[in-house]
Amino acid sequence: MLSLSRTAFLEGVDQRRFCRAQRTPAAKVKAGVVRCVAAGERKTRNAEILIEKSADMVDPKSAVSGGVKDVYGEDRATEEHHITPWSLSVASGYSLLRDPHHNKGLAFTEKERDAHYLRGLLPPTCLSQELQVKKLMHNLRQYQVPLQRYMALMDLQESNERLFYKLLIDNVEELLPVVYTPTVGEACQKYGSIFRRPQGLYISLKEKGKILEVMKNWPEKAIQVIVVTDGERILGLGDLGSQCLPVTIDVGTNNEKLLKDEFYIGLRQKRATGQEYAELMEEFMRAVKQNYGEKVLIQFEDFANHNAFSLLEKYSKTHLVFNDDIQAGTGIAELIALEMSKQTSTPIAECRKRIWLVDSKGLIVKSRFETLQHFKKPWAHEHEFVRDISEAVKVIKPTVLIGSSGVGRTFTKEVVETMASFNEKPIILALSNPTSQSECTAEEAYTWSKGRAIFASGSPFNPVEYEGKSFTPGQANNAYIFPGFGLGLIMSGAIRVHDDMLLAASEALASQVTQENFEKGSIYPPFKNIRKISAQIAADVAAKAYELGLASHLPRPQNLVKYAESCMYSPIYRQYR
Repeated sequence: MLSLSRTAFLEGVDQRRFCRAQRTPAAKVKAGVVRCVAAGERKTRNAEILIEKSADMVDPKSAVSGGVKDVYGEDRATEEHHITPWSLSVASGYSLLRDPHHNKGLAFTEKERDAHYLRGLLPPTCLSQELQVKKLMHNLRQYQVPLQRYMALMDLQESNERLFYKLLIDNVEELLPVVYTPTVGEACQKYGSIFRRPQGLYISLKEKGKILEVMKNWPEKAIQVIVVTDGERILGLGDLGSQCLPVTIDVGTNNEKLLKDEFYIGLRQKRATGQEYAELMEEFMRAVKQNYGEKVLIQFEDFANHNAFSLLEKYSKTHLVFNDDIQAGTGIAELIALEMSKQTSTPIAECRKRIWLVDSKGLIVKSRFETLQHFKKPWAHEHEFVRDISEAVKVIKPTVLIGSSGVGRTFTKEVVETMASFNEKPIILALSNPTSQSECTAEEAYTWSKGRAIFASGSPFNPVEYEGKSFTPGQANNAYIFPGFGLGLIMSGAIRVHDDMLLAASEALASQVTQENFEKGSIYPPFKNIRKISAQIAADVAAKAYELGLASHLPRPQNLVKYAESCMYSPIYRQYR
């Protein structure tokens, strides 16, 4: 395995073989210098790599077993000078153990240790990947603080990528609350303190005018999905594979606490708005297409509403984009209306009248129409204005109550008891994340409804015992839908996102809920089956893309579920020659 890189070194190479490959006389190797050309430069840049460490170069004054002398005074002479940190990377020996994409740790076989110069660099034991997973789970369970588990997992991802994903896949129900909500919320809040090494691109106002150049610095070229945030309403991105690029657009912050924090690693200025913000986003969206092509999928994540809706509206016409926050906010209402219209053959405008929205000011009604944001206007119905949610529940008498505002504790005892007073099985969905922002807890929903509520939440809650019966609350978060949704778009080569695709994904998820799940009080399938669930969602989304004429990968695969499974990332170790 031989590759050119900017950040590694030459080691473990047969010198004569290397010299032949580079057409460099062996005499020059013996003299201690190999000349190589760094890849990707328009002009030739020669880098000299010292590979000989003879006895007369050892410094006897070194504190630990001697060190290499600065024979020619090069280190001292160049302390104040600029140098070029380009070198040749060989995925063998010590550098292989430091490469997270290829490192297998103690799972390297005896043959691989011989072939790749690993003898003496590892303890003698060879472990299977399964035993590595078992050992790591044992270690993780020793941590009492969730953030410590999160940091340990991030360290693993940075040292052994396949083992990280194998661990996560095999123990997804236990580890999801660590790499996702609620722990990731704390990780975001303390990001500046726990930051170790970058795992994505950081594009700030300082890069304005050269965003395309910045994108070319990212080492992975086969990018199919970009998850981008401007950090204004952070809840967490989750974890991403190598064909998925996380991007932070840093336009400053209005958080005074962060601006005064000496450890804050973001752009230390007030948040940019208006034309300055729009121009930066326009340059970013243009650069994405230039660098990764027309069909790269862009997910807008954790943008505040005033930007989220305008960005989605503008770029959905020219890019393959979606935003799970708003297409799971007012988007929930629209999808419910679409499904009602589909099942009843009722005009969608009439279906919307059966759905009521409450915002920070109160019930959305016609008398507020002129002051409403444009995305709320379809939901303004004829009714007297009601200021708070408790009163709205009393007068509207809904069968389903859905919270997705990010404001915690809004489903009070009075609200839940009122829902239970006119519904035999009130449906209570407290979807806001993290746990502290949940509209109510599972225990509160079951207790206040006297065990009759059908409950689900965005953040996980433990099973609840009520009057001798056990209830297992479902977790309703985007980890169910959007990995499979994104896969369906990619494998079909979709050129645009259509609402019918989101509806197809929702229907695919609902179809996998069993009667046994219902009897336990859960309206979602077990998350341990997420890869099977995601394959079915991907297949149904792809089928809808083909049906709508929006798919570009032709011909259509005969079995979309099997094709989806074949497209999924496998964390199993590869065997090296």
